Amino acid sequence: MSTPTVTRNTPIGTYALIAVNVVIFALCVIQAKSFDAGLAPLFQHGDLVRADVANGEYWRLLTAGFLHFTVMHIALNVISLYILGRDLETALGHSRFLMVYFIALFGGSAAVMLFEAGNVRSAGASGAIYGLMGAMLVIVLKARISPTGVITIIVINLVFSVTMPGISLAAHMGGLVFGAAATAAVIYLPARLLPDESRTQHNASRVGWIALIVLLVVAIALGIIAGSSRSGLL
Repeated sequence: MSTPTVTRNTPIGTYALIAVNVVIFALCVIQAKSFDAGLAPLFQHGDLVRADVANGEYWRLLTAGFLHFTVMHIALNVISLYILGRDLETALGHSRFLMVYFIALFGGSAAVMLFEAGNVRSAGASGAIYGLMGAMLVIVLKARISPTGVITIIVINLVFSVTMPGISLAAHMGGLVFGAAATAAVIYLPARLLPDESRTQHNASRVGWIALIVLLVVAIALGIIAGSSRSGLL
C-alpha cells in the first residue's frame, strides 16, 4: 500500500483551518453540554464584545474568528472555507493564503469594533471567509475572467447579511475589504512599485510580503484602537 504524499498543491492551510474550527466547536459543545456552543466558558472568554475588548481583552479580535454558535453556523462556514480555500491556496501559496485569511479575520473584527453596538456578541469565521471572496474577485479580475459569478455570490451573501437577523454585516464587509486589499497588494503592488529592471520574483515577493505585514498591523491596530472605546463610531 502506497503512502499518500503532501504536495505543494495540497491545501494544507485550508484543511488546518477547518480542523481548528471543528475542534474548538467540539470543545465548546462538550463544555456547554449542548449544541448551543455559546453557553461554553471557552466561547464566552473568546467571543467578540467591544466592552470586553475595551477592558484589555484584545485576544478576542483573533479568537472570535474560531468560535461558532451552532452546528449550522460552523457547517456553513466550514463548507464555504473548503470550497473557496482550496483554489485560493493553490493560487496564492500556503503562506500568502494564510496571511490573507488572518488579515481578513482581523479586518472583520476591526469593523465590528467600529460599527457594532458595544454589547453585541460576535463570533464566527465568516469575516475571514468574506475576505476569501474578496480575494477570489481580485484573482478573477487579474486573470481577465468574467467576474459576474463571483460578484453574484458576494452580492447574494451580502443581501443575506442585511436581511437575516443575528448576522454581523460589519464583520462581513470588513473581512471582504481587507481580504481583497491583501490579495491586490500581492498581485498588483509589485508591478506598480518596482521598475522593470528590478521586477524579479524575489523582489516582487518581498514587496508583497511587506504590504501584507502592513495590512495585518493596520487591521490589528484598528481593532485595538476602536475596541478601546466603548462607543466605537455609533
